[in-house]
Amino acid sequence: MDEKQLIASCLKGERLAQKKLYDQYSGKMMGVCLRYANDRETAADLLQDGFVKVFTNLSSYTGAGSFEGWMRRVFVNCALEYIRKNDVMKESDDLDHAAELIEYSASALEELSAQELINVIQQLPSGFKAVFNLFAIEGYSHKEVSEMLQINESTSRSQYTRAKQMLQKKVNDLYK
Repeated sequence: MDEKQLIASCLKGERLAQKKLYDQYSGKMMGVCLRYANDRETAADLLQDGFVKVFTNLSSYTGAGSFEGWMRRVFVNCALEYIRKNDVMKESDDLDHAAELIEYSASALEELSAQELINVIQQLPSGFKAVFNLFAIEGYSHKEVSEMLQINESTSRSQYTRAKQMLQKKVNDLYK
């Protein structure tokens, strides 16, 4: 069954097709959820909520662009709703000028594995992690990030800068 047939079957409410869709994409979407959640349990909740939204809004997928990309946006929006609902940005600082950048060792970066990088990003405070993921990984501008998180654009910039500083320090600490 190709992707179009799978989507059509899901739209008809066929449970086996829905399970197949879940099985096919749950791993990748869990990765998206883990980037925004503080722990695996919260990420699993976001995964569940995201799939409920996918199945509820599947008829809005027009076929333009990749289905996986459409799903990713659903999951990112689900994570952003969680962040706004839990007001993790309330502890954000609106800094126009961040503290001095922490110097990092090039050799530490060379030794860092993808899994170690994911683990280090997971350790960031929620607000920093959200801004870092949206800007550095998802590719949104600071203006778009500020609108999504309902914060000032300067807060987005400062949170991103501080997230990078924290990541640099954590990577340095890992390889000292």
